[in-house]
Amino acid sequence: MIFKVFVQESADQIPVREKTKAVYIEAESEREVRKKMEGTPYNIEYIQALSEAHLEYEKKSPNFKLLEL
Repeated sequence: MIFKVFVQESADQIPVREKTKAVYIEAESEREVRKKMEGTPYNIEYIQALSEAHLEYEKKSPNFKLLEL
């Protein structure tokens, strides 16, 4: 399953909506996503599981790239 993870690029700064980025991760569950991202500098805001239709829509975006962890 592919998850869309809304993150701030730095865990040291206060979250600001305008600086929110999205990364895409393949995992079995939300717990696995959190475990894979433990060593990254990202501050996780929200994790969203993508349905097949939503995933196809996201793939059309030039910003779509699976994060390899």
